[in-house]
Amino acid sequence: MSRNGPLALCYHALFTAFMLAPILVVCFVAFTPEGYLSFPTDRWSLRWFYAIGRYPEFISAFWRSLLLGALSSALAVAISVPAALAIARHRFRGREAMTMLFMSPLMIPHVVLGIAFLRFFTEVGLGGTFVGLVLAHIVIVLPFALRLTLASAVGLDRALEHAALSLGASEGTVLKRITLPLVLPGLVSGWALAFINSFDEVTMTVFIAAPGTETLPVTHVPLHPGQYRSAGDLRLGLRDCHHGAGVGGARPRLRTERLLVGRSGDGR
Repeated sequence: MSRNGPLALCYHALFTAFMLAPILVVCFVAFTPEGYLSFPTDRWSLRWFYAIGRYPEFISAFWRSLLLGALSSALAVAISVPAALAIARHRFRGREAMTMLFMSPLMIPHVVLGIAFLRFFTEVGLGGTFVGLVLAHIVIVLPFALRLTLASAVGLDRALEHAALSLGASEGTVLKRITLPLVLPGLVSGWALAFINSFDEVTMTVFIAAPGTETLPVTHVPLHPGQYRSAGDLRLGLRDCHHGAGVGGARPRLRTERLLVGRSGDGR
């Protein structure tokens, strides 16, 4: 087995440092008292960490984002296990189409997904609910969980499962004691990647979140001074920006809502 030489190791070290340097700078700047980027600095402070405590909406949004990311990622992994095993082990009509369907959220702009989910959830009564947020996030993080789970399932040695079955183990026991432990690395990495994408998602979430269900990234969306006083107002403003040109008139927000829920106007 060949090993990397000194030149390759130096290249990898420089590449890693180049990729991590911006993140490290941001972490260091968080401990400075200035209200602007200043690095290096000779003064250190916890000013901005104390400032977070004065905004309870940030704290509640943080815990909500954690719960949303953990729950949606866990459900996405649970869905990806049978899907990955079926795709990796069987050849059937529509196999490639099913794989493309699961991966399709990666190819659709999140703005389009946000508008589509907004209309759909409004129709079924899930608009602005936490359940709607979980369902939407499952859709967008499922490709990440499925891809890594599928990579582990493809390399799975089925001889171990056959040996367990020949020794009298049931299919449920084989799944719990043999299959799942073998694909566990893919499940853990898939969950972690799905959680990161769910926690950081803002483009789609800003359309379907409502006051009381806003996530941390939505709460941090820059607000236009004097125009939007909350992320909920900003969400309504974004709706008007994307649809106002098509509905026009004196009451764009009302007409936008009618357009999104699929109701015809009353002539006003």
